[in-house]
Amino acid sequence: MKAEQLHGRWAVRFTDPPAGLPERATMRLQRHAEFSESLAGTVSRDLGQAAGTPTMAGHSAEAALAGDLDEGMLLLDESSDRISITGTWNGEMQPGSCGRVYQGRWKDTSASAAPDAADVPFTLTRLPSP
Repeated sequence: MKAEQLHGRWAVRFTDPPAGLPERATMRLQRHAEFSESLAGTVSRDLGQAAGTPTMAGHSAEAALAGDLDEGMLLLDESSDRISITGTWNGEMQPGSCGRVYQGRWKDTSASAAPDAADVPFTLTRLPSP
């Protein structure tokens, strides 16, 4: 797979997210403006829908993404303030999915994250083109 094959919209589902992080989000990936073989994009979350809990500190409803597809591994850094890394995404394509499903782990790296914060399992599923 090449990074360009991941361009488009993705549904995100978190398994057992921490308080303040909703179970679902939407990700949009595209070509990175400076590094043509890399990815850029956004992840959008309805933080008000996180099971009635207060918004997760250190995160915004829309965060910037940048990263790469390296030997089948999807590696993305997330930034809620477009300055510091507030989350990391590490996932891999699921066998038999033809590049339409990735599973992995998201880690809260924001300043408000607990030092022992558990990684959160996620599944990305490609959405149809509009």
